[in-house]
Amino acid sequence: MATLLYRLGRTAFRRRWLVVLLWAVILGGAGVGAVAAPASSDDGTSFMPGIEAQKAFDLIGERFPGTDANGADARVVFVAPDGEKVTAAGNRAGIDAFVTEAAGEPKVLNAVSPFTAGAVSEDGSTAYATVHYQVKAEDLTDTDKAGLEKAIDRARASGLTVEVGGTALAEQPAAGGSAESIGIGLAAVILLITFGSLAAAGLPLLTAVIGVGTSMAAIMALGSVFGLSLTTGTLASMLGLAVGIDYALFVVSRYREERANGHAPRESAGLAVGTAGSAVVFAGLTVVIALAGLTVVGVPMLTKMGLCAAGAVVVAVLVALTLVPALLGMWPNAVLSRRARKGRDRRTADNGGSRWARFVLRRPVAVLVACVAGLGVLALPAAHLEMGMPGAESKPVSSTERRAYDALADGFGAGFNGPLTIVVDARGAASAKTAANEIAEEIGATDGVVSVSSAQFNPAGDTALLSVVPATGPNDEHTKDVVRTLRSERAALERGTGATFEITGSTAMNIDVAEDLQAALVPYLAVIVVLALLLLLVVFRSVLVPVKAAFGFLLSVLAALGSVVAVFQWGWGAEFLGVEQAGPIMSLMPIFLVGIVFGLAMDYEVFLVARMREAYVHGDRAPQAVVSGFRHSARVVVAAAVIMIAVFSGFIGSGESMVKTIGFGLAVAVLFDAFVVRMALVPAVLALLGDKAWWLPGWLDRLLPRVDVEGAGLRAAPPVAGGEPAPQEPARV
Repeated sequence: MATLLYRLGRTAFRRRWLVVLLWAVILGGAGVGAVAAPASSDDGTSFMPGIEAQKAFDLIGERFPGTDANGADARVVFVAPDGEKVTAAGNRAGIDAFVTEAAGEPKVLNAVSPFTAGAVSEDGSTAYATVHYQVKAEDLTDTDKAGLEKAIDRARASGLTVEVGGTALAEQPAAGGSAESIGIGLAAVILLITFGSLAAAGLPLLTAVIGVGTSMAAIMALGSVFGLSLTTGTLASMLGLAVGIDYALFVVSRYREERANGHAPRESAGLAVGTAGSAVVFAGLTVVIALAGLTVVGVPMLTKMGLCAAGAVVVAVLVALTLVPALLGMWPNAVLSRRARKGRDRRTADNGGSRWARFVLRRPVAVLVACVAGLGVLALPAAHLEMGMPGAESKPVSSTERRAYDALADGFGAGFNGPLTIVVDARGAASAKTAANEIAEEIGATDGVVSVSSAQFNPAGDTALLSVVPATGPNDEHTKDVVRTLRSERAALERGTGATFEITGSTAMNIDVAEDLQAALVPYLAVIVVLALLLLLVVFRSVLVPVKAAFGFLLSVLAALGSVVAVFQWGWGAEFLGVEQAGPIMSLMPIFLVGIVFGLAMDYEVFLVARMREAYVHGDRAPQAVVSGFRHSARVVVAAAVIMIAVFSGFIGSGESMVKTIGFGLAVAVLFDAFVVRMALVPAVLALLGDKAWWLPGWLDRLLPRVDVEGAGLRAAPPVAGGEPAPQEPARV
């Protein structure tokens, strides 16, 4: 591996113009494809096949032809002035005028008046009209929305308070924007401090932006083919930017180190790619394994998110291995510090990293206990994780969606914002109408149910829809109990009526998704841990080092989840992050967080421990190898971690709840993993293990392939300044 990458680095350095041209063509081609591609839309696949709520949702689409359950809608809420009712002549006229105007807008399927649908609160203070569109929310143009907004403005002018919920006017998630800009700005400052050179700081940023640009353009170009969403692109850009900067950072740092050792520029580029590049390949591979492993969960949306992000990581690896050495070839001395360019660079055998390593080596037990205890305490809230799907209640009170949510809750009750939809399949019943009425009557008598609507039948008359309003809100535990009770009593009802029924709607969907994802979390974790253990076993040729890496990951990810629960679920310090209302953690977030954090944790493990392994292979004793690894890598690992924290923290300001939560979770996870686990727990464990840390049974040593991440083959023969060296086979340890 090291020999192959060494030659790749030298070739990219020598053929720099060709490499840069190839990347320009790739970026340009992806950009042209993105511009020419039709707008991305859902590919029609179920969100989570197999769960009851999804099957019932699909049944509605099958039995009620012409009804697009995915079509955009707007729930327009009208609140009368204090002391008045919406049924008063003036207020009613304003509402009727709105319904008439909205119904005449293009792409509107229908607009339902609250006075014909019975959508007026008991005290008469609140009413709502529902506007259904023929197309999905993402297919509505600004012109389409403008017509509805004008009708709303006219209703407000009549004296009514008007707020809008639903999907039609909701802000669509967008990839890119201020989050990336904030992350790039902070990363630039950190790189400048780390390298002391504008060119050295700018090169990782430039290559990372090129990599992210290529990835995002490819996602946009393929979006309509594979149904890739803009949220998918946001998460791919988040990871692509973070690892793109980090991978380039390690290659540039190693290049500067080899130049300081007296090697010529081209040779230094080859050695940098052969050694640091090997670590980049395997670090990237662990991230890809973690992200691609999301396919085992069985959620198409999560699969797309994982595969797109994995693709962005692959692009970042390729950029670090080819474009970075090519750009180094164009400006071989620019990335060096001013002192190094003048030949006055003083290299010392001691620095902050080596001093910290010696500190830990002197008191490994105390450091180990402090790390485990501290992360253990932070992980305690994770035991109380509640998964759900925060909706309009999690939006800021300044948004019309949140105000509409609150107005409906005040006027109709908390459960009105999360009604359950009952799909009654009466094909096996003697009388479909009788069966539906009996089911509606029994459901209405269930504790926790406020009301049940009259049955709405399909044209064939064999399937009915019932709308059930619970007494509590969508994310309340009592609402979940109502759903479980209805399902537990279903068998007796079905025997008595001959009809079957299933429960769906956004509330039931969220409950089913949360339960299935919680059940999938442990198998997913087991899959990626086993695969990564095997990979690290090959990389480090050690049994205990991979086990230690997995243990450290579990500590950091549980501490991160605990922090997420404390902030977003319990509300501790939530106001400082712009979290308007604490509540359940978005169902997709924990499993996605686990996958990403695992990959990033293995990144730091490979980067840091590979240098220790390299020193050990080249003759250092186990304790000295730890010190040597920290002397060469600690500063860069710290810079890389701070950059990732900066990039992820930029996404905390996102308006998307999932992106905000993942940004915070990833930022604290990197903080814990890099500064507590890798910088403290890892050297403490290695100090206690000594030479046993690198133990590998002879039979396993013979079975495992040799990838030479530490570059033993490159050091076996002195490189030739002018031509190609003759690397030998890696030394066996």
